[in-house]
Formats: sequence, structure tokens, C-alpha cells
Amino acid sequence: MLPDIVTFWHGALDPMRQVCLRSQVAAGHKVTVYSFDTIPHLPEGVANAEAEAILPHAFSEKLRPAEPDGSWRDWTILQFSDFFRMRLMTRNAGLWLDADVLLLKPVRIDPARPYFAWERMHLIGNSVLYLPPSDPIVGAFERLMAQDELEPDWLALRHRLTFALHRLTGRSKRVSDVRLALYGPAALTALVRRCDELRYALPRKSFYAVHDKPKRFFEPSDFSALIRDPQILGFHLSAKGRAKSPPVPGSLYAWATGRFGSGACKPDV
Repeated sequence: MLPDIVTFWHGALDPMRQVCLRSQVAAGHKVTVYSFDTIPHLPEGVANAEAEAILPHAFSEKLRPAEPDGSWRDWTILQFSDFFRMRLMTRNAGLWLDADVLLLKPVRIDPARPYFAWERMHLIGNSVLYLPPSDPIVGAFERLMAQDELEPDWLALRHRLTFALHRLTGRSKRVSDVRLALYGPAALTALVRRCDELRYALPRKSFYAVHDKPKRFFEPSDFSALIRDPQILGFHLSAKGRAKSPPVPGSLYAWATGRFGSGACKPDV
């Protein structure tokens, strides 16, 4: 099954993510970006849908506090998107890909089975994620979202102790202050283990071959083996502040920009 691709974005799209979204369209997928505001310069072929109908903006009030003027901090966007993707799973909306996932090939899934990959040796990433609506991981997040405190029952002991100390000293009453990525890959990994779903995890190289090595994407290199590897479906990119910088000639980023620009050709299937 060639699934629809869904994601969430808040703010303006940088050039790198525009290239990534074009690559997802070029792979033959229907791509929808959910947002609270209209996104300028959305690539051709990418649909824009209203996020409020999926998870209200007010949900963010349970997370880390916003800036004094009410605007979201970067960590608020990160944590909100962790919950937003799970809410999309309850709607059977499609395959979640972060907006910084560059696709080389179409992604096919079995709608009855989970789909995700190892990000690191002991950590499953949530940048590429599909879960059937009836999956117990989806149910665990739905029960969590019904809480005011958003305190997971899978919280690691060290995080429970940190949170207890925060409350005792009056530092914070929000469990979301304990760790920035509290509801992201670490949470997914814990739930995958608890629900005995490790067997569904794809190899790390499927999507994370350059994730923790951004030089392999942004700096000149011989990347021919990466784009020819049949096991590599795409790349989740870690920009490290380079998403707005022009591609460096000879880099994988320059190749991707040329291949998936406004006049992009369809990649080999």
C-alpha cells in the first residue's frame, strides 16, 4: 500500500524542508502538511490542512510555557508535534514523516502493522511512523492526552525522581519540563518494548543513515553508495542550523536540491 504522508508544521518552511517535501511528492505520495496558519511557499503538490481539527492549539498549554507574547518556543513545537502525530494515527490519516525526511523511494506499508525504524542502536525514531488506530501505543498516548499533568506511566525512574524533585522544590509542576524530548523517541521506544512490537522495527539505515552525521549530507562527499543502497528509503536530516544555508557544491544536499527542485523529476522506483 502506498500511504498518504502527513505531518505538522508551525511557521515558515526553510529551503531544506521544501526540498524534502518535494521529494515525498516525487515519490508518488499524497502529502498533507497540517498547520494553524497558512504556510507560505508550500511546494506544488503539497496540501495544507487545518491542525485545529486534529489537536487544538490550546493543548500546548499543558506543555512547556510559551514566550511572554504567547508565541511558541521551539520546544513547545517539538512536544506538540509528538502528540499531534499520535492523534493522526487515531484518525488513520496515513504515514507520518517529519518535514525534514528526504525520500529516495516510495514507502509501502501494511496498514495492519506498525512501521518505524531504529534511529540509534537503542532508540526508535518517531520521524517515520505509522501505527494502526487500534495499536496499544496509540491507546497509551490517548489516555495520556486526557490528563492535565501529561505524566506517562512509562516514565523512566530517573525522570520520575527528577520530576518529584522539581515539585518538591517548587521549580516546576509540569512533567514536560523534565526533558525536552520526553514524549518523542524515548517514549516510543519504551512503549514499543512494553507492547512487544520490536519485531516491526526497520533497520536504522532505512531512514537514519545520515541523521547523526549531518556532515554526510551538507558537506562535499562521495554519496553514491548512499543513494544506490536498496535498503535506504530516505534520510531523516539533522540540520544543525544549516537548513537555510545554500547547498554546498558536491554535497548530498546539492544533489537533492537539483533532483527535487521546482522542476523535479520522479525518482527511480
